[in-house]
This record gives sequence, C-alpha cells and structure tokens, in this order.
Amino acid sequence: MTDTLDLPIVASSAITPEWMTAALRKAGHDVTVANVTGKRVGTGQVGESVRFTIDYKGDAGSAPRSLVGKFPSSDPDSRATGVNFGNYIREVNFYRTLKASAGITTPVCLHADVDPETSDFVLLMEDLAPAQPGDQMKGTSVEEARLVLGEAAKLHASHWQDDAMDEIEWLFETKAAPKYTQPDLIKTLWQAFRERYGDAIPADCIEIGEAITRNFEFYRSYEGPRCLTHNDFRPDNMMFGTAEGGYPVSVVDWQSVGYGCCMADVSYFLSGALKRDIRREHEKDLLTEYHTRLREYGVTGYSFEEMMKHYALYSFSLFNMAFTASMIVERTERGDKMFFQMLRGGADHVLDTGALSLLPN
Repeated sequence: MTDTLDLPIVASSAITPEWMTAALRKAGHDVTVANVTGKRVGTGQVGESVRFTIDYKGDAGSAPRSLVGKFPSSDPDSRATGVNFGNYIREVNFYRTLKASAGITTPVCLHADVDPETSDFVLLMEDLAPAQPGDQMKGTSVEEARLVLGEAAKLHASHWQDDAMDEIEWLFETKAAPKYTQPDLIKTLWQAFRERYGDAIPADCIEIGEAITRNFEFYRSYEGPRCLTHNDFRPDNMMFGTAEGGYPVSVVDWQSVGYGCCMADVSYFLSGALKRDIRREHEKDLLTEYHTRLREYGVTGYSFEEMMKHYALYSFSLFNMAFTASMIVERTERGDKMFFQMLRGGADHVLDTGALSLLPN
C-alpha cells in the first residue's frame, strides 16, 4: 500500500525494535523502542496472535508497554483457508474502514496493512489485558451473555438496512462479494466430516446435517432485514473484563464480518455459550432485552415475533460452522473437542427451536 511502503508487512518473527518504533510513530507515539519480545497467545487457527512486550529508550510517555499483533497462520492449510476465503483482507479492511462506525467495543488498532495480491498482513492492536479471553469449551455466565448481546445490538443497529454495505466487495455475503459458501461445497465438507468422524457423530446430528445440506440453497437465500454481522460470534472471539480491569466485553477476530441477518450472530452465540438447560431458562429474557436494545439504538419495523422466527432458522449457524470449519483448518486435539461441542450445542438448539420444520424438505 502506498502509505505504508516504509513499514513492510512482515511475519511475527521479523518484528524488530526498528519496525515497532516506526509503527508506534505512525500511530502518534514519539518513542524509540529498545527491545521487543513476542509470545503467541490465543487459540485461533486461521490467524496467529502474538503479544509483544516493549521496552523503550528514554521516556515513553503514554506509549503502550505491550501490544497484540495478528498475522497469517503458520499452518499451510489454515493459511490457505484465510487466503482463499478472503479472511485476512476482510479483517484488515474492517479495522481500516468500518470499526469507527460499527458501534461495538473492539481493540484500538494502531496499524493495519495487507497485500491484496498475497493476503500477507499485519495488525497491531491494543493489548486488552487484564481482560481474559472467553472459552468456547467453558461457555459464559448468563450475565456475560447479557453483556455480549448488548454489544451485538450496537453492532447490528449501526448499519441496519444500509444498502451501501451491499456494494463492498470484501464484506462477506454482500451483492458485490464472491460467493464462498456454495451448496456443493457445503455438501462436500459435510460428507468429508462424516467420513473422518464416522460413528462418533450422534444420529440426531447426522439427521440435521443431511437436512441442512439438502436445503442449503434455501437457507442461504432466506431474506430478512440485514445489518453488519460478525459471523463467528462465540466466546473464543471475546475478551471479558476482570476485577483488575479491562472493558466489560470486547469482540475480536473480524475475519468473517459480513452483511446479513442479526440472528446469524445471536443464535450462533447462544447455541454454544450457554449450557442447554440454562439457555432454555434464560433465552427469552435475553432475547427480549436484545430486541429492546435494538429499538433504543433506532431500529424500527422489526417485531419480536419476526426476530424469533429468524432466531429459529439461524439455530443452524453453529452446527454449520462446526462441520465446515473443522474440515478447512489445521486439525488439533482441542479443535476436535471444540468442534464437537459446537456441533452438539448447535444440534440441541435446532431441536429446541423446531428449526427442521422451517426447511422445505
């Protein structure tokens, strides 16, 4: 990019004191870095996140003592996914062009650059510690879920029915964007999932998988009010404040940001973040509060009844992500456990909402 030619896109291992000095000066900090060390953080599989600890020469003023950088995955399969699905370009462009208007709490971004030809990229962001990352395997409390849905309402209301979003090529699922989730691809990934995991897949999950892949074109083309959506809205992509500090909740990993139905995020989140019995007990109150927040932020013409229909339809979201993502990223022991937890949570949600009855056949 012409405005960053003097600050090359480099791998995490190539971040030097000189490079960090240039990045911080571009961000408005008149400092000189004496030493920088990096340590990998997080559990992301498509991108690599590194916390950099920074020592300065002389008075550093308000300059950060640590930052988090994000880079392409070092695993060839995961990197190919990030490149082929436009994830890396999408996340950099979110921070460059939409973060300011999206409403939702995200880390401050000090530097964002991507090579549109190779998808090599670097993001340099605020270190959100002492906030702690969420964990898909552990889920959230009801109070944490309430905070998350409050942030979701801010995001969804920010560009509600904003036709200008449909003209953005890099934004997922716009009219101008490439169509990544073709029905044939989904069917292929589902069959590969069945072949890999075989009898470990519960019978009710097989029934749901066959139904959604058979009806995926209907599911993908379903019309409703549209807004900015995160599209991987789960605890692993959130940071929660602690007694020591941090934002109450902030949302990271914008590789899949798109323009679609708000319930693609809300249903996806509640499918896996709360245990089944807790979700059943609290979801109506949580959804009522979310709907109230939408109205407070200016959304009109979207009834609670219509929202609940969308909530049921998009209960397939987490289930779909579980089997598709598991087949296109590096396979790990934690990944297998997490994807099966997501599959089970998604299946339970589909069964609880009666979503199978919404599909044509």
